[in-house]
Amino acid sequence: MSIAGGLPRAVERARAAGCDTLQVFTKSSGQWRARPLPDAEVAAFRQACVALDVQPVMAHASYLINLGSPDDALHTRSRVALGEELDRAEALGLLGVVLHPGSYTTTTEEAGLARIADGIVAVLNERTDQHTRLLLEHTAGQGTNLGHTFQQLGTIIDDAEARGTTSIGVCLDTCHLLAAGYDLGSAESYADTMAQLEQHVGLDRVKAIHLNDSKTPLGSRVDRHTHIGSGHVGLGAFRRLLTDPRMQAVPMVLEPPKGRSANPAAIEADAMDLENLKLLRELMASV
Repeated sequence: MSIAGGLPRAVERARAAGCDTLQVFTKSSGQWRARPLPDAEVAAFRQACVALDVQPVMAHASYLINLGSPDDALHTRSRVALGEELDRAEALGLLGVVLHPGSYTTTTEEAGLARIADGIVAVLNERTDQHTRLLLEHTAGQGTNLGHTFQQLGTIIDDAEARGTTSIGVCLDTCHLLAAGYDLGSAESYADTMAQLEQHVGLDRVKAIHLNDSKTPLGSRVDRHTHIGSGHVGLGAFRRLLTDPRMQAVPMVLEPPKGRSANPAAIEADAMDLENLKLLRELMASV
């Protein structure tokens, strides 16, 4: 949800749409600078989450952050920015910060994975008393983006945890899973995907899920979100995920496009949000 008008407004928008959980950017997703969060706004946000029963809440980190970059200046800037994202989320009482792991650009996959782990260790080991988790998002695998295989995610996590970090989780995305080549479309392929996830990452590490359909087909490695039922993921895949007993306690959020007439400053629910939520809840009830 948009944070136009202040962070508490995002909670009001979530409740207006009938949401039980929420994801926000705590700052502009395309800028390095972040406005300070006034104490009064932080308190109002926390109070709104409780009063409107919208919890847990998570943040998505800025798209500018690239811990996999071989450029020392960008890597350092990314580490500082991730630290600020985690600090803001901790102040707001958020479950976690969702982060795209990074891209290796001009080096290699192996070097990029090691670079990402280095950045995570540097940031998290300075924040050992924080409760907010870092949630590495499984990606579609465009270009040199890393994190599109469960093996890559497992490598990053194992490397970081071997050096003392303890608060790394994973965020799945249905669009990204399909684009990266993980099929949820049949009972057999769903079971196989979950078995691979358990083997390389661990189902207990899944702390959030993004529910998005995909404009592009299986294995395309292209990240293009669309509305539930309008893409290649398939309603059966959503039904399996929504009704999987192992995922019942995991917060799930939508990231498809908003309606054309959506006003980010409005409190009223976006028509497409309502339509997507309705369809997903029907899928849950149909089993």
